Order: sequence, then structure tokens, then C-alpha cells
Amino acid sequence: MMSRRTILSSLTLGLLGAAQVSATALTAMLGANERSCYYADVDGVGEKVGFYFAVQSGGNFEIDYVVMDPDDKVILEGVAEKQGDYIFTANQVGEYSFCFENEAYTSDKLLDFDIMVESEPRRVLSAQQQPLKEHTSSLEESTYKISGLLSSITRTQKYFHTRHHRNYSTVLSTQSRIFWFTILECVIIVAMSLIQIWILKTFFSRSGR
Repeated sequence: MMSRRTILSSLTLGLLGAAQVSATALTAMLGANERSCYYADVDGVGEKVGFYFAVQSGGNFEIDYVVMDPDDKVILEGVAEKQGDYIFTANQVGEYSFCFENEAYTSDKLLDFDIMVESEPRRVLSAQQQPLKEHTSSLEESTYKISGLLSSITRTQKYFHTRHHRNYSTVLSTQSRIFWFTILECVIIVAMSLIQIWILKTFFSRSGR
């Protein structure tokens, strides 16, 4: 009969070997008429590659993007997109490029994006751990489910984070417009008052009226 320490060690190894994920989360400023590319290495055929981006501020929150494989073949592309969340299977080993283009726009853009290369190999138990195979397999399945739920929560948080930035940018833009409209209104009122004073002064100063 196996000891409790051996069981705990086996379960820990199962959790550590359940998934291997390589991810990059970045925030970058893309200037007007500028193109910026980022790269991720894929080490095996069939690995899942996740790509998420969202325009946090700038203009109408629109950006062009293109994703290419190591042979410069286009995998994903879009024009005037505000955000995107994609997962695709890598059919080649090598360097994948993720490019953002702001060449068609005149305002700077603040981008929030993630590039994730994920591999989920199933851990094979040794002969000495065969009695725990069923329990470990169930634990791995639970780990995958929890990982999926956490990924869903993360994506939801990113969505609300993006909405917060966009709404905040809209509020700042509205405040700026209200401020300058108020200044313009005050200038118009002062100008009308001066014009009225000048008209009344001219009206009473002219002889014969």
C-alpha cells in the first residue's frame, strides 16, 4: 500500500505536468502612420496559438492587423477592428508574426494584447504509479476544466477592462467638448454684449435720431 506522501507527490506531479503554456501580455502605444510587429516561436506542429487584442484608446478605437506563419502566409487579418480574440492551430514549426498597422489613421492608439502558445501533453504514469492512474486521469481532467474556466474569466475581465477604458475615453472626450463649448458660448455672449453696447452708443450719439 502506497503512503500518503507518495500519493500527494503523484498528484502534484500530475498538476505540474498537465499543461505547459507560454504567454506574452503586452500594452503598447502605436503612433499614427506606424506599423508594429511582434513574434512568437512555436516548437511543435499542432500546438494551439491564442491571439487577443483590444484598442484601449485613440481615434475610433480601430486598428488593422495581420497574423502570418513562418512562410509569411496570412492566417488572420482584419481592417478597422476594435478588438479580437482568436485561437488557431499551428501547422508549422517556427516564428509566427503578429502585426498591427495604424498607417491609415491619424491618431495614436493604445493597444492591449496577448500572444499565447499552448501545449497540453498528457502525462504518462510510470509502472510504479499504475494504481493511481484512474485518479490522476480524473485529476488531470478536472485541471483542464478549471483551466478552461479560468481562461473564460480572464477573457471576461479583459472585455470589461477594455469597455472601461473606452467609456473613460468617451467621458474625457465629452468633458473636453463641453468645456470648449462653454468657452465658446461665453465668448459669444461677451461679443454680443459688446456689439449691443456699441449699437446703443452709436444709436444715441448720432444726431438727428
